Amino acid sequence: MPTIDPTPSVIGTCDLCDARKSDASGLFRVLPPVFRSFGALPAFHGQVATLKCFEDNTLVKEAVNSPGLGRVLVVDGGASLRRALVGGNLAAAAARNSWSGIVVNGCVRDVAELNAQAVGIRALALIPMATEKRGGGEKDVAVQVQGVWVRPGEWLYADADGIVVSDCALHV
Repeated sequence: MPTIDPTPSVIGTCDLCDARKSDASGLFRVLPPVFRSFGALPAFHGQVATLKCFEDNTLVKEAVNSPGLGRVLVVDGGASLRRALVGGNLAAAAARNSWSGIVVNGCVRDVAELNAQAVGIRALALIPMATEKRGGGEKDVAVQVQGVWVRPGEWLYADADGIVVSDCALHV
């Protein structure tokens, strides 16, 4: 069962990077600065749960309707800019079920609804087109997000300065 990090919800990514700037182990990674911020939480962190799905958000819906336990859902949508993997209804479900955040390597939609939800959301872009429901995808697998590997059980920290991933819970 995932654990919830007991540290405060605002842990600066700059501070985390400063403390680990000489770390060459590969256990601390920074995602490229290509993500836009949505949702009512500008900063969030938690243990990672992963999904890999392309233009089909069946597994995303299943995940956000389950207990989040303060985790962050990382969705590898193959960087598709053609379909939105998260919209207002799924963001509301994520907030209701205690997900700390969602990072989508792809698109989202319903920006006003996303921004009204108590969840942090990062995505590449907005697009109004919904996905098709084919029931495809994989869960709890290592995913590559913009060239950076993210694995289930790792920790993700996001704020206005960026997104970092670590093999363990971090403290400044």
